[in-house]
Amino acid sequence: MIIYNVTTHVEHSIHEAWLTWMIEIHIPEVMQTKCFAKFQMIRMLEVDETEGVTYAIQYYAESKADYNRYIELYAPAFRQSILERWGSKTMAFRSLMQVVH
Repeated sequence: MIIYNVTTHVEHSIHEAWLTWMIEIHIPEVMQTKCFAKFQMIRMLEVDETEGVTYAIQYYAESKADYNRYIELYAPAFRQSILERWGSKTMAFRSLMQVVH
């Protein structure tokens, strides 16, 4: 199992709107690509929230091929739409992990 982790820092001024958009629109659209079997969304605790809130969304792919298909066919458009919608009010860090046990 491959985990595609997207950690995003969200400014307070858009936090509620962003969270609603993620849950109701963005995550369902990502899951509709059929590249991932499941996901989880978590809020980071014990971090400095002076300038915003931090979340991690973990998408679970059955194989590296499924992840690669997402990155090649879907990720560029999703990243562009996020930039157009939220501008510099969010900052994302992406990482790829493999479940070993």
